[in-house]
Amino acid sequence: MSWLHALPVAATSFSVPVFRLFNSRAHESAHSFDGITMQNSMRKIPVTVVTGFLGSGKTTLLRHILQHAGGKRIAVIVNEFGELGIDGEILKGCGIGCDEEGNETEGQLYELANGCLCCTVQEEFFPVMEKLVERRDQIDHVLIETSGLALPKPLVQAFNWPAIKNSFTVDAVVTVVDGPAAASGQFADNPVAVDAQRKADPNLDHESPLHELFEDQLSAADLVILNKTDLLDDAQQGAVEALIREEIPSQVKVVRAHKGQLDLHTLLGLEAASEATIHLRHDHHGSAEDADHHHDEFDSVVVEAQAPSREAVIAALQSLVESNTIYRVKGFAALPGAPMRLVIQGVGRRFDSYFDRRWQAGETQRSRFVLIGEDLDQAALQRAFDSALKTEAQQA
Repeated sequence: MSWLHALPVAATSFSVPVFRLFNSRAHESAHSFDGITMQNSMRKIPVTVVTGFLGSGKTTLLRHILQHAGGKRIAVIVNEFGELGIDGEILKGCGIGCDEEGNETEGQLYELANGCLCCTVQEEFFPVMEKLVERRDQIDHVLIETSGLALPKPLVQAFNWPAIKNSFTVDAVVTVVDGPAAASGQFADNPVAVDAQRKADPNLDHESPLHELFEDQLSAADLVILNKTDLLDDAQQGAVEALIREEIPSQVKVVRAHKGQLDLHTLLGLEAASEATIHLRHDHHGSAEDADHHHDEFDSVVVEAQAPSREAVIAALQSLVESNTIYRVKGFAALPGAPMRLVIQGVGRRFDSYFDRRWQAGETQRSRFVLIGEDLDQAALQRAFDSALKTEAQQA
């Protein structure tokens, strides 16, 4: 059965949203770019593919890059697993894609919230790239944030298609690793036992879907970011880096970061031309034609409710995580009397929150959260969420 069957009906209807281009020189007049040379118009546009498991910090990294773009005109493609475009909304919420008055502008962000790009390359990715080719004189760089469940290899292979091969090159595949999650062994059910079994019989596949995704995302990397190092001590950082080193070529750098804060020279301009060598990278799923990506192992559901307080909502969400196999929580809360929207994100049992922007005039103020995990029953989770919030309110 296709992994799409695990998603809500709304998530399986494909649509083509409006392409937007982030121009960090938006204050310049349109005729400023009339002098672009023929050589510039024929160059290959560099593309950075940002991958990494759910909650590793990919969107935070994109925000950092865009906020320090230094005049680069960057097109952004955000791909999510589930029916709510949370990451796209977060990028807009930090002011990206808005003019000085806060009004949304055209030409910055292209959202694909209908499934992982590794499974929808032809249906979703190719039309986007055709639109970008038409506007190549207005673009200096492209950033693609893949879903946390996506395999980067099929996407990178697509850059060898004749229709886009002469227009784009993969500057680098940047894989973001959630340091604390890797340190806790999240990417293998029992890392010691799995390793022992593999050594005993290398022909057996004892790996969990999470571990396979982790390995495939690392094997495609040209740069690995060990993120959230502020939550790890030196010994833990060293242990995670050693784990990463087992899955990547020796020439691939591993850099440590907190909230993806790195010099842009480390992230952009690597000139890896990954599409030319991606076929040499080992993976569990072979190629873009291999549809067996284990997406059917994962579900995405949405719960919503009135949010009495920040603490109550986070406590209620934590109770869902403790009672279900939920890897990722992300969404927005509308708090009573608060003029701003509260972003809440969770990875495992770790949660953080912050206010990102004011509620806009005419915007429905509601609290909605995407839950991503395994064997999730939306109705049961909604009932449990309502019950947990009621309990929190009684204890307040």
